[in-house]
Amino acid sequence: MLILASQSPRRQELLRAAGIAFRVVVPAVEERLSAAGGGRYADLVRRAALAKASAVTRRERGLVLAADTIVVCEGEVLGKPADEGEARRMLRKLSGRWHRVYTGVALVKGSRRVVDYERTEVAFRRLSKKQIDWYVSTGEPMDKAGSYAIQGTGAALIRAVRGCYTNVIGLPLPKVLELLAEFERDLPAGPPRGGGRR
Repeated sequence: MLILASQSPRRQELLRAAGIAFRVVVPAVEERLSAAGGGRYADLVRRAALAKASAVTRRERGLVLAADTIVVCEGEVLGKPADEGEARRMLRKLSGRWHRVYTGVALVKGSRRVVDYERTEVAFRRLSKKQIDWYVSTGEPMDKAGSYAIQGTGAALIRAVRGCYTNVIGLPLPKVLELLAEFERDLPAGPPRGGGRR
């Protein structure tokens, strides 16, 4: 059974929707790892996803899936807001603009690893102060990268999406399925079965 290195209910819901059996093991790594340091955004999320998967692999046997998502607007990485004031600031920045959502995906089993990423572009409607205050009052932004949930009430904030929709939720399902197939294809074959003489 697949091991999901994430306590995100959104990622769990997406895997269930795809019919993938899994169990959850939460990685003991810094949550804001992806927003720290320099480098290209794709490299940041790939490294963070691999760090999460590797942390679980040290404690568990089996195939581990991890992901890390960031929102980038005009060169600024928008992680999860620390408080309502930060959520309002992020939403003001996103208002009326396009931004990019990057998710790194890592599959690890023993010494075998496959790592990739997905990028999606999202455009926000122009939001008034009243709309931003209302959305923050729902509480939905508080545990979301970029302070919004496209699959929830935050759908009302969105004008357009270019690319993978589930990536914006936090797990690009087409990419995950592609990597799972690649991982299984590249695994070494086991010993032959059957009754040959020794």
